[in-house]
Amino acid sequence: MSLSAKDKETVKLFWSKVAGKQEDVGSDALCRMMTVYPQTKTYFAHWNDLSSNSPYVRKHGKTVMNGIGEAVKKLDDLDGGLLALSELHAFKLRVDPTNFKILSHNILVVLAIMFPDEFTPVAHVAVDKFLQAVSKALAEKYR
Repeated sequence: MSLSAKDKETVKLFWSKVAGKQEDVGSDALCRMMTVYPQTKTYFAHWNDLSSNSPYVRKHGKTVMNGIGEAVKKLDDLDGGLLALSELHAFKLRVDPTNFKILSHNILVVLAIMFPDEFTPVAHVAVDKFLQAVSKALAEKYR
C-alpha cells in the first residue's frame, strides 16, 4: 500500500502533534502489546517490570517512537531510511517481523486514545498506511 502525497502530508502534520509525547505513546503501546499479545514478552524477558511506568518500557517506548519519528522524515525512502534498523532487528535482535504489525496496531490504538480530536478518519487511514509501510521496510532484511 503506497502513500499518496496527501497521506504523507497528513502523516507529517499529525506527527507534529505527537512530538513531545513519544515516551507516553511508546510505553503505552508496548505495554498494550505485551498484555494483549503475551508472546511478545519473550523479547523483554530480561526486564523485571513490564508495566507502562517501568523505566525499561518507557525508555524503549521512546526509542521506538523516536525511530518512527525519523521514518516520518524519510517518507520518500522508507526502505533506505530504515535499512540499519531492519538489519538490527533481523540479524542482531532476531525479532519476528510479525511483531512490527502487532506493535503498529497498538500504536494506532494509543494514538486514537491520546489524540481523539486530531486522530480523524483521514489521519487514521494515513497513519495506518504509514505504519504498514514502516513495518514492511523493517521486514525488508528478512527476505
